[in-house]
Amino acid sequence: MTVSFQSLGLSEACVSQLEKIGFTTPTTIQAQAIPELLNGHDVLGMSQTGTGKTA
Repeated sequence: MTVSFQSLGLSEACVSQLEKIGFTTPTTIQAQAIPELLNGHDVLGMSQTGTGKTA
């Protein structure tokens, strides 16, 4: 099953803006970090270069 930005709890406005700049599906690190961040937790993410940490 593919995870979507909307299923992670991002608003429709955020999802729309992400799609406008070419982001349609979250990477693994994004899918793991976004819900934690939205719940107010601090996140220290470690992942290889090019996996979507900055985006």
